[in-house]
Amino acid sequence: MRRSLGWWLCGVLWLGWLGAAQAAAPKTVLVLGDSLSAAHNIPVEYGWVHLLDARLSNMVPKWTAVNASISGETSLSGRNRLPALLAKYRPAVLVLELGANDGLRGLPLPALRANLEAMIAQAQQAKVRVLLVGIELPVNYGPQYRDGLRAIYADLSRSHRTALVPFLLEGVALDPAKMQNDGLHPVASAEPQVLDTVWKSLLPLLH
Repeated sequence: MRRSLGWWLCGVLWLGWLGAAQAAAPKTVLVLGDSLSAAHNIPVEYGWVHLLDARLSNMVPKWTAVNASISGETSLSGRNRLPALLAKYRPAVLVLELGANDGLRGLPLPALRANLEAMIAQAQQAKVRVLLVGIELPVNYGPQYRDGLRAIYADLSRSHRTALVPFLLEGVALDPAKMQNDGLHPVASAEPQVLDTVWKSLLPLLH
């Protein structure tokens, strides 16, 4: 009888420890982006993804952000890297911020759409919620290409039922004081505003 009771107590304690350990393990937000998410030309700790990680760490239960963004990343290179990233980090949420470099290089829009769609499918097949982050190009790229690019994000979000940030640099891109000299990347002081833009659409995916 005492031995049975001892085993029962050990089992209860082990299950309690296991439950606490599982509850304490943070879920992961994986950010797959380009230089706009890789803290280009500013200290990493000022980038919006690093700021996101700090904000997530204060949540209950805790979350963490993994930044897999690389300057110069295209939708094709991101598509090629994503399967390994999903297997390694097993995220609950994928923030997909790609397309700017494709657009700047004039990639045909159907190719960009196909790459983004493939990444959304990869994530959703792995039961990962997706936040698709759109970008805008400078006006000299012409209205047809710019409008087509913008429509890709809206259409993919609607057809695949993802969350959407229409434009990552909303309220930032057209303010010279908030942009670096290249006119493409935010200064460090504007990164909290970029995070706030993402956060509005990300927060519902964390519950």
